[in-house]
Amino acid sequence: MANSLYNALPTTIFTVMSGLASEANAINLGQGFPDEPGPRALLDAAARALVEKSNQYPPMPGLLELRRAISGHYARTQGLDLDPAASITVTSGATEALACAFLSLIEPGDEVVLFQPLYDAYLPMVRRAGGVPRLARLQPPHWRLERAMLEALFTSRTRLVVVNTPLNPTATMFGDEDLALLSEFCVRYDVTAVCDEVWEQVVLDGDRHRTLMAYPGMGERTVKIGSAGKMFALTGWKVGWLLAAPELSRTLSKAHQFLTFTTAPHLQWAVTEGLTDPGDWFETMPRDLAASRDHLASALRAQGFAVLPGAGTYFLNVDLAASGIAEGDLDFALRAVKEAGVAGIPVSSFYESDPVTHVLRLCFAKRDETLDEAVVRLARARDLSCAATRAA
Repeated sequence: MANSLYNALPTTIFTVMSGLASEANAINLGQGFPDEPGPRALLDAAARALVEKSNQYPPMPGLLELRRAISGHYARTQGLDLDPAASITVTSGATEALACAFLSLIEPGDEVVLFQPLYDAYLPMVRRAGGVPRLARLQPPHWRLERAMLEALFTSRTRLVVVNTPLNPTATMFGDEDLALLSEFCVRYDVTAVCDEVWEQVVLDGDRHRTLMAYPGMGERTVKIGSAGKMFALTGWKVGWLLAAPELSRTLSKAHQFLTFTTAPHLQWAVTEGLTDPGDWFETMPRDLAASRDHLASALRAQGFAVLPGAGTYFLNVDLAASGIAEGDLDFALRAVKEAGVAGIPVSSFYESDPVTHVLRLCFAKRDETLDEAVVRLARARDLSCAATRAA
């Protein structure tokens, strides 16, 4: 018999929309991957390591050279003091890192606080580990945490809170006030925070990433998750990591050893080089992405769409209701891909309950000409939607 939890899961919205985009030969602004190939130096480093380095099992927690490079990167960029040997585990992508955290830290019946909209892997993973989700609802346009919200969520049974910042799909970041508030509750209730920070380098407009791990009382109770795929725009590489205090890290690594055990060594060597000597990548990459975001936002506004603020990630969100579209985001997204040839992601898909139903997520990590044509098609979809609403 199949596992009842996974057997009952629907096909993920990303698979659905990308499949429809392929069938319709549509522009795919749904799935979050860039048009550009990523930094050439890392591609060359991976190719070189494939033939010059060992392709046998690397150490279970990751190459020590990579763990040292990760430690150095976070010391320089976020002021963190991480022991490469005791506090870092390299994983096969951030989703595996999440699985390690949930499987190793949740006991059956533990309550886990999560904030909607949320990455669709969180809930099935938490439930499979035996956790009981406690869901909060963030709202546009600012998607902020509130004290009353946390007072209603945290109890004596709370063991974990899951934090994603910069936040996919909203493209916003939790600020100092939000994170200080959350750290207050974690310390008060002795709760471990699992921080999904895969977008930490994709922060736009000269802003800086803030990590919960650096707040008072949080160093020993935070699991920080990062992703080389997101940092270097190489989403298919699936090289991630878990950062935690040594006691937590030992438990996390025990889950990792029985999931993937290790990660392709040539990719680990390449990421080591990228983190050790990134050149100007961490300056030019967010600057170029901000230009693409602004290009898409300007084109959308010129066509009469209402655009929500975006501070990070590859995504920009459209407020459909404020753009004159009466259809919900899922219905509009299906109409757009099938009838107008452009795919986006309905943000309602990132909620389990009481969803926001009027926001469409678009990926802007594309060439300008692709974005321009996509906006023309979205305007066509809006016209078709409005005509259908009038006819009804």
